[in-house]
Amino acid sequence: MKKRWVALGVLALIGAGGYWGFEANKYRIPGLLQDWRDPVQDNHPVVWQPGPAQASGGKRPPNIILIVADDLGFNDISLNGGGVAGGIVKTPNIDALARQGMNFTTAYAANATCSPSRAAMMTGRYPTRFGFEYTAVPVQFAESVSHGEGVGPHRAIFHKELITPDVPDYPDMGVPAKEVTIAEAVKAAGYHTLHIGKWHLGEARALQPQAQGFDESLAVLGGAAMFLPEDDPDAVNAKLPWDRIDHFIWANLRHAVTFNGSKRFHPKGHMTDYFAAEAEAAIEANRNRPFFLYLAFNAPHTPLQATKEEYDKLPQIKDHKTRVYGAMIAQLDRRIGDVMAKLKTLGIDDNTLVIFTSDNGGAWYTGIGRLNAPYRGWKATFFEGGIRTPFFMRWPGHIAPGSTRADVTGHIDLFSTIAAAAGAKIPTDRIVDSEDILAGPAKRTALYWRSGDYRVVRAGDWKLQVTKRPEKARLYNLALDPTEQHDLAAREPKRVAELRAMIEAQNKGMAKPIWPGLIEAPVRIDVPQNAPWKDGQDYIYWTN
Repeated sequence: MKKRWVALGVLALIGAGGYWGFEANKYRIPGLLQDWRDPVQDNHPVVWQPGPAQASGGKRPPNIILIVADDLGFNDISLNGGGVAGGIVKTPNIDALARQGMNFTTAYAANATCSPSRAAMMTGRYPTRFGFEYTAVPVQFAESVSHGEGVGPHRAIFHKELITPDVPDYPDMGVPAKEVTIAEAVKAAGYHTLHIGKWHLGEARALQPQAQGFDESLAVLGGAAMFLPEDDPDAVNAKLPWDRIDHFIWANLRHAVTFNGSKRFHPKGHMTDYFAAEAEAAIEANRNRPFFLYLAFNAPHTPLQATKEEYDKLPQIKDHKTRVYGAMIAQLDRRIGDVMAKLKTLGIDDNTLVIFTSDNGGAWYTGIGRLNAPYRGWKATFFEGGIRTPFFMRWPGHIAPGSTRADVTGHIDLFSTIAAAAGAKIPTDRIVDSEDILAGPAKRTALYWRSGDYRVVRAGDWKLQVTKRPEKARLYNLALDPTEQHDLAAREPKRVAELRAMIEAQNKGMAKPIWPGLIEAPVRIDVPQNAPWKDGQDYIYWTN
């Protein structure tokens, strides 16, 4: 296998050291930590390009900020009476985005894992339409985490036979350069485009944010990063011994970012604080010109790391990992509030469209239950818990405070909605699946999801899930059964056949995956990863 794929790929996918003594050696990839060749430099200031000293006269297009959380569960926010640890952790600032704008209550992620979901956000197209079917991982990572993985009698499958010479290097696994991103679209309409946070859409130079329409980018290029060095005196860490990915993360990640493709350097403090502070600085630098900011926090994705200050505020949470997780959510909420306050301080709050969502549902491997309540399922499942996501838009003077809409929408519609607000053009030389939902409900008749042999459609109130492992069709009437408790497939064979036909027809227009899904791993629907196996537990196999 290509050395560049292994060494650079895993490094950026997941970048620092030590997991309980000998475990570090077990999960560390030889040659992965390229610190001798690409050492993480000390923190240094980031200088954002300044806009005009004064705003130009006349009506100005709105600023647009897209805030994306990472693996945020539907029940992680307190808006609907939820919140971490039975509602102990409140999220007043995230909740305010919904209360001061519109809450789309039936909104879906475009995929149940990180990077395909983000690919849809950036392009307005089903990621499977251009071959971005799976989250990009290097082969050595896939092989390592698949060994011994499984629950009960169900073991992970590593498809070594799919590794062929035409599989691209890991850095080349991303959104193809020929795709038109929302950053490219609004930049052509006169916007200054900014990216801060997680990218996970390709790490080769031609696929990095600054090559995909962003004028400036402060990035974690891969799928995750350390929030603080493990031994930082301000860090409170929670490791997950049941999760092989977590072992791998602690053994191989770094506390590092890059600015416009620079050498890696340490952020100042906790990553969530750092990204928010730099977002405030970028907003101030661009206050006098229209800007689009894609603010992609990497919280609360693992590794679970809180600051001591936030952790100490939650002594009533007795379980350590849940307390750390809750502290990360509270910190994320507080810093989103700081970003919103900055807009008001600069006097540009009323002319800024702010959108908030998460890339997918909460993760089963955290070992924390009810992250996606009341829905079943997790990240890496197409049950509602894996793809039903918070989705709010706030735009004073354009969106009435306290608005709600129940029509089916989600990430796929971000492109056209943002483009319409910015006065940008939609590409006409390709199929664009996105619709402008601020102009009204989407006109499509169905939404689709696919990851390998796991395929799903929602058409009206009906949702069909088709899996190969186990070989099964699950049918739900979401109007009567929104939490997918009652499988109606046996009672409705004609409807199952109709929806299967819709899935097959849609699949004919999708592309062959650019890289293969090397792992199939079981995910239980109703319990987290650390729960004991019991016969009869429902599960699916997720391909990546």
